[in-house]
Amino acid sequence: MDKTELLDRLRADGDERLLLSRVLDRQRQAGRHGAPVSTDFLSPREQALVRELLRLSGVPEDSYLFTGGVENAERQVLCFLPDWMDRDTLTPEQLPVRAIRAAWRDGDTLSHRDLLGALMGLGIVRAKTGDIYVSSHSADALILDSVREFLLQNWASAGRVRLSVSPLELASVTVPPPRVQELRDTVSSLRLDAVTAAGFRLPRAKAAELVSAGRVQVNWLDCGKPDRTLKPGDCVNARGFGRFTLSRVGEPTRKGRFPIFITRFL
Repeated sequence: MDKTELLDRLRADGDERLLLSRVLDRQRQAGRHGAPVSTDFLSPREQALVRELLRLSGVPEDSYLFTGGVENAERQVLCFLPDWMDRDTLTPEQLPVRAIRAAWRDGDTLSHRDLLGALMGLGIVRAKTGDIYVSSHSADALILDSVREFLLQNWASAGRVRLSVSPLELASVTVPPPRVQELRDTVSSLRLDAVTAAGFRLPRAKAAELVSAGRVQVNWLDCGKPDRTLKPGDCVNARGFGRFTLSRVGEPTRKGRFPIFITRFL
């Protein structure tokens, strides 16, 4: 299957088609040059599309890895490895992700949006930055090595708040616990519309309408089929409603209903 056929198979267009095309080019570049080659940071949806692309392309799983710098990072880069490199023995220095800490004075308050806006104001595009973890007086940002020195020298403020920016070891990044709500419900089946209704506390007809309208993603990929069967670990996004994970499914009741346990992200 050539590149055009692969992209058509994934029904990718616009920016996503360009991204996937570049990923294939990077993979071939790694094979030609015998050196690791990386992408910029990818969103969860982009990662899902890229994983499907690599599967369809038949790229061996041991020839690449995804990393965001810390465990369970949402935004990650894709690294293609030459034959002589073993991903299990890679060191952080061989990967392109770095960390910096931006601190501010007591009494000042900054949000994720404030910090991201300040980075954009410096000309740093979103793809050069990974997750940003905000604490009360500082924020730890995952970034590409290519912009690290620039930010250490030039990121001095966010709005009117002065910043003190310093390098940080990846092992020292502070990752706050996610804000979640644990839900329990029973559903007549594990169909997407039924579980979506439970996860977002919606009437089932409304959930089915959202799915059919193309507003729901399963594992970050579009899904317009209300009757799709979900399994534990599946992540559901609905535009305008948020995101949840189907954490666990219990044994069916005597009436044939399924107890489900949902983690909804706030």
